[in-house]
Amino acid sequence: MATLIPPPSKRQKREAQQPREVDIIPTDLPNVLIKFQASDTGESVGGSVRVPGAITEKQLEELLNQLNGSVDEPVPYTFSLQNGADLIDIKENLYTSILKPGIKTTEDFMTLVYTPRAVFRVKPVTRSSATITGHGSTILAAQFAPNTSGKMVTGAGDSTARIWDCNTQTIQQTLNGHKNWVLCVCWSPQGDVIATGSMDATIKLWDSKTGKELGTLSGHGKWISSLSWEPMHMVKPGDKPRLVSGSKDGTIKVWDTAIRRCQMTMSGHSSSVSCVKWGGMGLIYSASHDKTVRVWDAKDGKCTQILKSHAHWVNHLALSTDHVLRMGSFDHTGEQPKSPEEEQIKAQKNYDKVAKVGGKLVERLVSASDDFTMFLWEPSKSNKPVARMTGHQKLVNHVSFSPDGRYVASASFDNSIKLWDGRDGKFVATFRGHVAPVYQTSWSSDCRLLVSCSKDTTLKVWDVKTRKLLSDLPGHADEVYAVDWSVDGKRVASGGKDKTVRIWTH
Repeated sequence: MATLIPPPSKRQKREAQQPREVDIIPTDLPNVLIKFQASDTGESVGGSVRVPGAITEKQLEELLNQLNGSVDEPVPYTFSLQNGADLIDIKENLYTSILKPGIKTTEDFMTLVYTPRAVFRVKPVTRSSATITGHGSTILAAQFAPNTSGKMVTGAGDSTARIWDCNTQTIQQTLNGHKNWVLCVCWSPQGDVIATGSMDATIKLWDSKTGKELGTLSGHGKWISSLSWEPMHMVKPGDKPRLVSGSKDGTIKVWDTAIRRCQMTMSGHSSSVSCVKWGGMGLIYSASHDKTVRVWDAKDGKCTQILKSHAHWVNHLALSTDHVLRMGSFDHTGEQPKSPEEEQIKAQKNYDKVAKVGGKLVERLVSASDDFTMFLWEPSKSNKPVARMTGHQKLVNHVSFSPDGRYVASASFDNSIKLWDGRDGKFVATFRGHVAPVYQTSWSSDCRLLVSCSKDTTLKVWDVKTRKLLSDLPGHADEVYAVDWSVDGKRVASGGKDKTVRIWTH
């Protein structure tokens, strides 16, 4: 069923009645002295430059491309002012963003930090291109391959996982073997192996091409709640990446997938583990119903930090590097590296591009809880939160960083999605439109769009820049539990209670 946007609130009506203040830029505004600095390396470009005080974002882009010698093939950029430890985004022009609010004056020297935007543009999905049946029960998890939108895997309550060919819109393989619900699916960063976690307390590994079972990982006492692969840039060329699993039994296990044995068990949580993430700096993060997040050393399994701040269960975690870790050595073109060495080098290059801020590696973490709040952390620096993020009126079920790490999207049972600044945790906007709890969100690779799925049977696509609903996607006959946007941006997949997989395209 299609859902209607709720009527405007009192505040929205009040704002609509008030005349909008138009920014009148003074005609006698003097020039200002700036320098450009790369966000990843911290290196300056072209020395100091004197520019008009009302220079626009587009003019800054043109100037930087000239200084970089990229006039023939201009690169799109976003700009922020380095103000002490803070970064303040420049929107529209320098005057309205910096000078008018009094952050800087025309006499101050300004360092503008620039970040390349995605060089390709993802088109918003607007229609259901296929409805594929096959599962005999509720679909609980869905994920595209890291290198193509042509293949995806789903896990369901019928004890099977299925690999789908999205080009022919058919089942490619049915992965039979689990004895209970398949709760989580996870594609390896190389794209050759799929891991599935089940309510039967086992993890199974599958060949993604043939659908053949490669082995069973047994050892957990209760069901598997979460899976995460070792990042590609941390795997020695020729080796198989390890896998980490979290379970209802309260433990985290690291598995050697080559010999299919448990390498180490990390104990410490006093209740079930809800989410695990393998970060790109040699750390494993786990969230639990014991209200804590733990940080573990991936080499020896020692707990290095306990992050305590939540007052209720921690439901989900997101890393600022999630998207690039999922892609491994691939990019939006899906090109296959020619050797294991090239694979590792390319994965490292991809990771550094996203994780380096001012020449230093930074990996931020967001935790979402049943206490209606989220916390932003930088565990490599401190066990104290960077920010407490409040505003949701019910539990926060899912949280995700934009691929460039600039924003965080949170999905809540209060029927809303909220957008936050991924660097300081400040509130940015609320997306309203769903009329029932929101289960998940997924970002487009160019960070411009966000898709959400809900109990109200719909998906919705949101424009991050305008903060508005772009597409309402009805079609499912019941609650939609899982959604994923392919890395190449061509397709969105969804699944839920009506047992069908839907593929959405532009």
